[in-house]
Amino acid sequence: MKVFRRKTLVIIIVVIVLAVLFKTTLQIFPVIGDSMEPSLHWGQQLLTNKTAYHFHEPERGDVIILRPPFNPEVGFIKRLIAVPGDTVEVKEGAVYVNGLKLSEPYIKEPPTYTFPQLKIPNNEYFVLGDNRNDAFDSHIGWTVPRQDIIGKVWLSIWPPGQCEVVSHYPLQEQLVSPAE
Repeated sequence: MKVFRRKTLVIIIVVIVLAVLFKTTLQIFPVIGDSMEPSLHWGQQLLTNKTAYHFHEPERGDVIILRPPFNPEVGFIKRLIAVPGDTVEVKEGAVYVNGLKLSEPYIKEPPTYTFPQLKIPNNEYFVLGDNRNDAFDSHIGWTVPRQDIIGKVWLSIWPPGQCEVVSHYPLQEQLVSPAE
């Protein structure tokens, strides 16, 4: 009987430790809205690593979960476009980072709006939805403070037919050569 109790106690402790570890490092977020189409779709469930940015800074091209400045209770899903010190501009249907045009294979369609050149302040990030023309994001006039980035999206885990690693596009993969 003592062996059974001991084993049961060990199993309970392991389950509690794993639950706490999961809760502090990972979180599931639903996709609500179409601002990340065609990359992510309404109803998908995304597994997010909340500790990824404890080890390195957020990088351009990452798909992140953030708290928007106007409603910190909800999580927004956006693509990180520019980091502190970068300049960003949207003109002629393209996004420019540090004066270089981005090739963005993940967007629904080119932006139909313009956004004047902006230098991203320290500790702030510029984010856009992949559905450039139907996204409430930094082109509206707000940036994301570092402390409001919740984590990096890793996987789509629901629905089963859409389970996959979420694609991130580092800046170097997006730059258009000056000749283009």
